[in-house]
Amino acid sequence: MKSRLAMFVAVALAAAALGGAVGRLIALAPGRPPAVHATLAPELASYLGAFEPGAPPDYAPAAAFAKVAGRQPNLLGYYSGWAQPFDLAFARTIRKHGVIPFVQIDPTDASVPAIAAGTYDEYLRAYAGRVRDFGHAVVIGFGHEMNAPWYSWGYGHTAPGTFVAAWRHLVTLFRGQGALNVTWLWTLQADEPGTGPIQAWWPGAQYVTWVGIDGYYYRPGDRFGTVFGKTIGQVRTLTGKPVLLSETAVGPRAGQFAEIQDLFHGMARYKTLGLVWFDKPQQGGVYHQDWRIEDNVQAEISFRLGVRDELAPYRPSR
Repeated sequence: MKSRLAMFVAVALAAAALGGAVGRLIALAPGRPPAVHATLAPELASYLGAFEPGAPPDYAPAAAFAKVAGRQPNLLGYYSGWAQPFDLAFARTIRKHGVIPFVQIDPTDASVPAIAAGTYDEYLRAYAGRVRDFGHAVVIGFGHEMNAPWYSWGYGHTAPGTFVAAWRHLVTLFRGQGALNVTWLWTLQADEPGTGPIQAWWPGAQYVTWVGIDGYYYRPGDRFGTVFGKTIGQVRTLTGKPVLLSETAVGPRAGQFAEIQDLFHGMARYKTLGLVWFDKPQQGGVYHQDWRIEDNVQAEISFRLGVRDELAPYRPSR
């Protein structure tokens, strides 16, 4: 009996030792990198962003905008087509200047139902891995202006429930990959004739960090309340999440000096996070004007006044 007991104890001790060794080997084995956490402070009227042709790959256009605006932007936005990787080199470049990458990932030429079903997960895992490897705060939107009819993923083309499923899948996958440094921006088109009801596209508070609203001043008489006010009110019935004017500008036909002032005053009065200026020349009617401030002295002066008087000091991400 004693010999059997001794043998049992010896075997148990050996198994325990082996198990401990295996456990140590597993712990030392290479695996998925640890999760990266980064958040952005929801400080009202403290974010100044820009979309600049040529950035990426270059930072120079953003530096030129900063010189005209009187302050360096702290958000630099660009649009990323489907299957494009996260531009890690560009993110690191602008990080050196204290600027946060803001990426709108659009499902161009992709199937939104397939995104929701996981068909593109290999691509998304690679994208999320590069965002995680960046290690600092990134603002990401998906399928911007989905409540409008002009994109394949938007109103009248893709069912809202399908879009919501794709959005939730994207956010869940990124979090599963440890990319917890993403500020998720759910981006609407400002309410206008032809847009759909925003509540149909709402993915839920647990999947959204900030709400973005895109809207422009096209004509004389446009005011913050008519461009953005109604949509902000609609958002407030859904959520108290912070609101960013995620794509905006004032066109020459609207009268830039007075209307830029109105934009900045409204940004502060309606308690938004700030604005991202679409600093790009376009031609082709009232909806495609030259939105730049660099080529108009009155626009430049008004913009600098707005930055000086209405934008609070920015505090870096935590």
